[in-house]
Amino acid sequence: MGTNLEDLIKRINELANKSKTEGLSAEEKTEQADLRQKYLARFRQNFTQVLDNTVIMQPDGTKTPVKRKEEKPLH
Repeated sequence: MGTNLEDLIKRINELANKSKTEGLSAEEKTEQADLRQKYLARFRQNFTQVLDNTVIMQPDGTKTPVKRKEEKPLH
């Protein structure tokens, strides 16, 4: 199977449809979970790249890059 995003989505959808109609084997459930994790990792990577290249245009014409917010501890 290719690692292209469209192939991932296609296979995820195939497994989701099969899950609704027939159910999945243990192997297929493992594959589905793996594919979902790969998809989410790619999505996050692409989204981060978009944000890294995003700038805010100020009224005076200057461009301000979007900065990452510092993560706060959960506790």
